[in-house]
Amino acid sequence: MDKPKIYLSSPHMGQEELENVKDAFATNWISPAGPYIQQFETDLAEYCGTAGAAVVQSGTAAIHLALRLLDIQPNDKVICQSLTFIGSSNPILYEKAQPIFVDSEEATWNLCPLALEEAIKACKKEGVLPKAIIVVHLYGMPAKMKEIMAIAQRYSIPVIEDAAEALGSFIDGQACGSFGDFGVLSFNGNKIITTSGGGALLSNNTKALEKARFLATQAKDQAPHYQHSEMGYNYRMSNIAAAIGVGQLKVLNERVAARRANHEFYKDLLGAVPGINFLPEPKGYSSNRWLSCVLIDAQKTGCTAEEVRLHLEQDNIESRPLWKPMHLQPLFESAPYYGQRVAATLFDNGLCLPSGSNLTDREKERIASQLKTVFSS
Repeated sequence: MDKPKIYLSSPHMGQEELENVKDAFATNWISPAGPYIQQFETDLAEYCGTAGAAVVQSGTAAIHLALRLLDIQPNDKVICQSLTFIGSSNPILYEKAQPIFVDSEEATWNLCPLALEEAIKACKKEGVLPKAIIVVHLYGMPAKMKEIMAIAQRYSIPVIEDAAEALGSFIDGQACGSFGDFGVLSFNGNKIITTSGGGALLSNNTKALEKARFLATQAKDQAPHYQHSEMGYNYRMSNIAAAIGVGQLKVLNERVAARRANHEFYKDLLGAVPGINFLPEPKGYSSNRWLSCVLIDAQKTGCTAEEVRLHLEQDNIESRPLWKPMHLQPLFESAPYYGQRVAATLFDNGLCLPSGSNLTDREKERIASQLKTVFSS
């Protein structure tokens, strides 16, 4: 009999979410309108410390709306962190703009401020500044927002802060998603809290958020009939999904504590193994540790990250390489790239380990047994 699968990051649901969904059914609020949508937006803005939030169907949709709100036009240049999920960069193509990818730095694995300014100066030399910067907080670790925001403000370039993986992460007490002109969250099934699928756009610009909601509901004009003066999208979150989110947000701090405990479990297990390295928190940073990741030096450990992944897979334990950098993706092979090989090296040597907030002690014992075996062989 096959062993039950241990997932990388599975949904962790509770009773209140179910009761909220039942209430949404009972009151017949099952469309992209209803009281749970308003409540979820209010609760998210309060938690993240922004003036407001607009909930939508995905984090990718939120990034796309942010680009629309910044009036990104065909052939405009948009800088994007290269080491990220493709949802950060695909919306640039939606608007037929030109992505410019930037390397990571080793302290946070996120957008390198030095490479960022190099990219901006290169654009300026060509006579056109980028219209936006997309920075990502990978695996819950905040990026160097102080340095990045200073550069962006020096050149008057808006910042879209992709905090899809970083709800519950902070820098000096300020929530990720609240530093940029726009912040983006994701509630995909594998995120720290989930609405099964969904996302949110955060901002202190309430007029922009109203426009985002307008665009997300097919840009329907104020009229008794269906009238449309500009292109919109079917991006609005449903009241049922928001009902789940309202319940999930109440246990977010517990989920963060569980994920951080997972990270300590792996550090205690592997921290003394030569060639295994973890990403430490810089001073003043607090990561939600959405995924616990390790870098594996094959020369010191005797095995590659891929060999470890395959070994775990044989025991039905899911793990995953770090994101493949966007500048190495076939889709973006012609896009400009600035930086060195930090992102590529992280991809080559990194591995995400099972990190769900609902991991059981028995599952951790299985994981520990397999990791001890592979690193002692």
